[in-house]
Amino acid sequence: MAQTLVLDRREFLKSSAATGVGLLIGFRLDARAADDPAAAQEKPVPNPFNAWVRITPDNHITLILAKSEMGQGVITSLPMILAEELCVDWKQVGIEQAPTNPKIYDLGTGGSGSVGSSWLPLRRAGAAAREMMITAAAQEWNVNRDTCVAQDGGVLHGARKNFLTYGQLVEKASKLPVPDLTRVPLKNSQNFSIIGSELQRVDARSKSSGAAKFGIDSRVPGMRYAVIARCPVFGGKVKSFDATKAKNVSGVQNVFVIDPVAKGAFSAGGVVVVADSSWAAMQGREALKIEWDEGPHAGESTETLHRQFLDNAAKAGQVLRNDGDADAALAKSAKKIEATYEFPFAAHATMEPLNCTVHIRKDGAEAWVPTQAPQWAQDAIAKASGLPHDSVVVHTTLMGGGFGRRYQADFAMEAAQVAKVTGKPVMVLWTREDDMQHDFYRPSSYHKFSGAVDSDGKLAAWKHFQTSTSIGSMWGDKGESDTGEGEFGTAAFIPYRTPNYRVEYTLAKSGVPRAWWRSVEHSSSGFVVESFVDELAALAGADPLQYRLQQMGEDRVIPDFTDPKEGKPLVSARLKGVLKLAAEKGGWGSPLEKGTGRGIAAYYSFETYTSCVAEVSVVDKAVKVHRLVYAVDCGRAINPDGVRAQVESAAIYGLSALLFDAITIRGGRVEQANFNDYDMPRIMHTPKIEVYVVESTEEPTGIGEPGLPVVGPAICNAVYTLTGKRIRRLPIRAEDLA
Repeated sequence: MAQTLVLDRREFLKSSAATGVGLLIGFRLDARAADDPAAAQEKPVPNPFNAWVRITPDNHITLILAKSEMGQGVITSLPMILAEELCVDWKQVGIEQAPTNPKIYDLGTGGSGSVGSSWLPLRRAGAAAREMMITAAAQEWNVNRDTCVAQDGGVLHGARKNFLTYGQLVEKASKLPVPDLTRVPLKNSQNFSIIGSELQRVDARSKSSGAAKFGIDSRVPGMRYAVIARCPVFGGKVKSFDATKAKNVSGVQNVFVIDPVAKGAFSAGGVVVVADSSWAAMQGREALKIEWDEGPHAGESTETLHRQFLDNAAKAGQVLRNDGDADAALAKSAKKIEATYEFPFAAHATMEPLNCTVHIRKDGAEAWVPTQAPQWAQDAIAKASGLPHDSVVVHTTLMGGGFGRRYQADFAMEAAQVAKVTGKPVMVLWTREDDMQHDFYRPSSYHKFSGAVDSDGKLAAWKHFQTSTSIGSMWGDKGESDTGEGEFGTAAFIPYRTPNYRVEYTLAKSGVPRAWWRSVEHSSSGFVVESFVDELAALAGADPLQYRLQQMGEDRVIPDFTDPKEGKPLVSARLKGVLKLAAEKGGWGSPLEKGTGRGIAAYYSFETYTSCVAEVSVVDKAVKVHRLVYAVDCGRAINPDGVRAQVESAAIYGLSALLFDAITIRGGRVEQANFNDYDMPRIMHTPKIEVYVVESTEEPTGIGEPGLPVVGPAICNAVYTLTGKRIRRLPIRAEDLA
């Protein structure tokens, strides 16, 4: 909630190192639960304001914001919101990355929450600045402020045709009291001229030309490069090592051990090779001779985890939800079905491998980090160096993909540990193999469903048991006592009506690290819910689209069962709306070419409604996806072109997990190493993607992740209509299509 300004603006300008004299307006962006997946980490209480608008006499407008740009377009969409209320050209608004100062800023970018959490506070801040400028102009001209209007980056007096820019008015405006941001008049949405426009992203040219600087491009005078040999078995450590040959590699300067960190950053430790180039460091690492203490997880494998899943599924789990009596309804039903679904671990596979550059001095530290969580990186560096937080400066760089992986602090911790030993600026660089084999993976999970329909085809019972290597058990305060609610998402409050609804959970124990992966629990929950409802439609002998609409019933508002206080409810009318739109645009019911099948899915996640129609064929026991047609209701679309780009990106990311991606474990270690055995979709695998954005006046909601959960079930449901084969484990295998 936005609040009136209580912090002295001049004091803030000094304390935050913001430059220039002018008008400064502070406001607060309330973090959503999804914005802070590292909730278990202790964080200082933030200042009443964590975002600022600055207008200077040179007519430059700056949004100082603690959000990271990782390809999602936030440095374009947020200035658009501010510019709309300020009545300026959106290109006039620049973004300044907020310094990592927990006393002022609450940093963190995740959970598809940047636009949604910024929407109203940004509008209010822009409106406050606009109103202050109008008042300043009226005082300057000694006229009634009602005769003045803000436009084109200044204030116009209608009768006299006088015009002053904001830069000319800023000194006078800065002496005025800041209005109550909860009461400031907002622009009528019918008069929006920027919001809703198709605008090219501000970073498009620099990224296309190669001029944009990412974390891996960081260069500091005297910088060294380091790579780390980590134990290939999760939880293992160095027993002994011989660095003789490594030190003989030209350019290698030092070899030493860093310890693993078991709490907070969860870094693996290992043998560090420091050199004057990244290549020399890598070659030095290859020459190391290391004996590992493989630790307690050396016996874990994909097969042992699968057997644990089966053992868990043979017993009742912890009941998380129990409406009616699903077991009794299933026992007496004549038409029922059971299905099991299984998901492997999945890597993030960001295009830019992990890296962090740190320089630790006696009086402070400086770091260049491509991170979604600058505050967490700062905390790790302070912990490793022994320095106070205030003396650790973190520069948040552009990122070549995040997907949740860069919310971790392990790579920042490692860089700080290395820099403390070297006494020089050092970049710790991960190779693709490091990235693939030492990730925090999407959890592996197993789902057992039972469902029944009555004589009219209505959903009589729905029972969902899940066992997984949960995220909550690794990161939450309760550890392995975590209830597992966070593993279900919308699967705990499906939109389909049934009087008998039961949800159970059992934790599967594993030494494999896991954390937030694009769309988090919805990546599996969306698949199982929309696959199983399709199976129920077939059981009822109904059209999959019509069955979904019928089972939703009359329009209703369904509370978020996993977060009833803070979570937004599912509005079934909006979900029906995207289902119908996707079906219409996807030609549902129209003839298809011979050898082609069509499937549909719809899902609610991150407060956004998505539906997808897929057209596929199967050739030589392989699925070929020809067309994906999306309908998306994410509230008011700030930049529809950006929305489409995000959905297309999520579709391809989901396609990757569906067709190719599986992290498998043998001997406590990852078997995959690079893109040769952890494949990515190529151009030839990429279908035609159409995205239709629902025009809405609702507040904006998440868009970076909601496109992913529906792509898998839509494709697999299409495979069923074509072949009669149900896909119940991922990725799709040739034997599942035979």
